[in-house]
Amino acid sequence: MMNAVLAGVIGFIRYLGRFGLGFFERLGRAHLFLISLLLALPAVLARFRLTVVQMYSVGFLSLVIIVVSGLFVGMVLGLQGYNTLVDFGAEESLGVLVALSLVRELGPVVSALLFAGRAGSALTAEIGLMKATEQLSAMEMMAVDPFRRVLGPRFLAGFISMPLLAAMFSAVGIIGGYFVGVGLLGVDTGAFWAQMQSAVGVREDIMNGVIKSIVFGFAVTWIAVFEGYDTIPTSEGISRATTRTVVNSSLAVLGLDFILTALMFN
Repeated sequence: MMNAVLAGVIGFIRYLGRFGLGFFERLGRAHLFLISLLLALPAVLARFRLTVVQMYSVGFLSLVIIVVSGLFVGMVLGLQGYNTLVDFGAEESLGVLVALSLVRELGPVVSALLFAGRAGSALTAEIGLMKATEQLSAMEMMAVDPFRRVLGPRFLAGFISMPLLAAMFSAVGIIGGYFVGVGLLGVDTGAFWAQMQSAVGVREDIMNGVIKSIVFGFAVTWIAVFEGYDTIPTSEGISRATTRTVVNSSLAVLGLDFILTALMFN
C-alpha cells in the first residue's frame, strides 16, 4: 500500500517537472520568436501594403461581430444600469455608468476576447496550414524571410486593428445604451450626454482604455502568430494550435486586464 502511494507521489512530481520544463521551454521559444518578429518590423513597415491587406482580413472582417456585440452589450448595460440606478433616484447618471463601463473595461476586454476567437484563430489556422503544406520552408529555400513576408505583416495588422475595434465596440455600446436609456426608459437626453461628458476623462479613462486595447492586441496577435508557426504540421496539430490560441489569448487578456487595472486605476 505504501509503495503504491509513494509511486503515485513520485509520478505526480515527475508530471509537474515535465510540465514545468515544457512550459518554460515553450515560453522561451515564444520570446525568441517575438524578438525575430520585432527585428523584422522595419522591413515590414517598408512594405506596408502587405500589412494593409492583412488589416482587411484581420480587422475589417471582424467588424461585424464587434459592432453587433458592442450594440447588445451597451443595451444590456443601459437596461441593467437603469434598474439599479432608479432605486437610488440617480437614473440620470446612466450615461456615466455605460460610458465608464465600456471605455475602462468592457470595450477593451470583450473586443479582445472576440478578436482572439475570430481573428486569432484564423491567423493560427492560416499560418499552420502554410507550415503543413511547406510554404514557409519553400520561402526560406528561395531566400525569402517568412518573418518579413508572412508573419510580420499579420502581427502588425492585428496590433493596429485591435485598438480600432475596441474603440468601435465602445462607441457602438454607448449608442446602444443611449437607445435603451433614452428611447425606451425615458432618461433625459441632455442629462445622459452632459453627465457622461463631465465624468469621463480623456487621460484617466479613454487613454487608459486605449492602452489596454494596445496591450491586448499585442498579446493576442503574438500568441496567434506563434501558435501557427510552432504548430505540428498535421491536421490534428493545427486544430490543437487553434484551440491553444483561443484559450491562451483569453487567459492572457484577463490576466493582463487585472494587472493594468491595478496599475492604472489604483
